[in-house]
Amino acid sequence: MLNAIFWGLIQGLTEFLPISSSGHLVLIPALLDREGPDLATSAMLHLGTLVAVLVYYRSDIAKMAKFDRPARRMITLILIGTIPAVVLGLAFEDKIEELVGEPRTVAFMLIVTGVILLATGLLRPGDKKSEDIGPLDGFLIGLAQASALIPGISRSGMTISAGLARGMGKVEAARFAFLLGIPVIAGAGGLEVVDVITSGASIPSTVWVGVVVAGVSGYFAIAVLLRLLTRVGLGPFGIYCVAAGTISAFLL
Repeated sequence: MLNAIFWGLIQGLTEFLPISSSGHLVLIPALLDREGPDLATSAMLHLGTLVAVLVYYRSDIAKMAKFDRPARRMITLILIGTIPAVVLGLAFEDKIEELVGEPRTVAFMLIVTGVILLATGLLRPGDKKSEDIGPLDGFLIGLAQASALIPGISRSGMTISAGLARGMGKVEAARFAFLLGIPVIAGAGGLEVVDVITSGASIPSTVWVGVVVAGVSGYFAIAVLLRLLTRVGLGPFGIYCVAAGTISAFLL
């Protein structure tokens, strides 16, 4: 049970804070010389974080469910932004999986994430809302999201940074980033569930504890990030990523 709680906490916090969940799930086992979460656990924890973002942005999702003109426009932007991750993920699936076994490379990618987050401090704050951006904005933010297929690159960090670069406000950039992440998180978790089923692996009952922990900590992470964005921006997360990546690369 403690193992499920530990990985649930890591998954929930790092999925939404811009510090790379994939990077932490590679580096922590490597640094501690222990096994990471198995396939069944990883699949279920993804579902926990999916519930967290669905609950947090339930009002936005309810609006999109109306399928009126504004809802169709937002859905279209999310679909456009999802295309790069789907296409690149399928095209480079094998190479991406190889990187999971290269902790030093992942540590370097975490440093790259940190540098990009720090660079957002140079951007002039914008005032665009999610409803104001166009298809090109959605596609470019989607490309940023696709870069996070590389372990160590933060999905939320890249999409929020891209939103800021396209003139969005901090909270609005995060809002669109998390809504855009729903299909990706659902897809990743769904594919892992299929792999679990086809492999015949069983799901331990204790994993459900980890799912709850991932969901609660994920919800908490979203709330904390939104508050910090308005106060200090992405800089502190950038410092953390650079420090964590540098220390990991030195120790590995």
